[in-house]
Amino acid sequence: MPRRRIGFWYRFAAVLCKPPLVVLVKRDWRGMENIPAEGGFITAVNHNSHADPFAYAHYQYNTGRVPRFLAKAGLFKKGFVGAAMRGTGQIPVYRESTDALSAFRAAIDAVERGECVAFYPEGTITRDPGQWPMIGKTGAARVALQTKCPVIPVAQWGANLLLPPYAKKLNVLPRKTHHVLAGPPVDLSRFYDKEMTPEVLKEATEVIMAAITAQLEVIRGERAPQTPYDPKQVRIEQRRRARAHETRPHEKTEQEEGHGK
Repeated sequence: MPRRRIGFWYRFAAVLCKPPLVVLVKRDWRGMENIPAEGGFITAVNHNSHADPFAYAHYQYNTGRVPRFLAKAGLFKKGFVGAAMRGTGQIPVYRESTDALSAFRAAIDAVERGECVAFYPEGTITRDPGQWPMIGKTGAARVALQTKCPVIPVAQWGANLLLPPYAKKLNVLPRKTHHVLAGPPVDLSRFYDKEMTPEVLKEATEVIMAAITAQLEVIRGERAPQTPYDPKQVRIEQRRRARAHETRPHEKTEQEEGHGK
């Protein structure tokens, strides 16, 4: 996309955001050659800090293909934030929709218009103890299989050192480096002729997340855990342990009463 099509609002946001980002973080940006020069595509990005959408948007802006993020529809309704969200072409997600595909209709339309749509497939900041990518949600895979557009896996690291996950204060010294590595398109062609079942979407999502994780392994110079962190399974295990903990004192009391007879 030529820079002349970036638009006023995105340029205005860049004027506000780029100077502090340049001051706060150094840059190690790689893989820009994998960002398509034209046509619609998806970037699938890991998420480990409240600061990383700004840092990643800076990287993507500098490629000339500005990202359109998915955000809650309520943010688009009022005030300056709403005007900026609309003006920069961000994409509202209507979470109340009962049709999973229609909730991403605007993202599909944007890809078909030739836009770059940025997905955080994890849906939230990673809860993995080592800050590796978690199990992903299926939205990016759903849009990719519907449009058959390129999916570019993007890994980033460094914004999480500037603003650790769920922290409220910046850790500015020493100056951090924001690392970004965009990989080649993920090959999802084997899914194109299949019915878009939950199983197919899950498998395609796993392929996307594995590609993001592989890029992050290159950045960090280490191997990710063999099994991605799954918040749902962790919650199930925590509830199981809580129930077991509640049961054990009761059993002990009965045993002690039995010994006393």
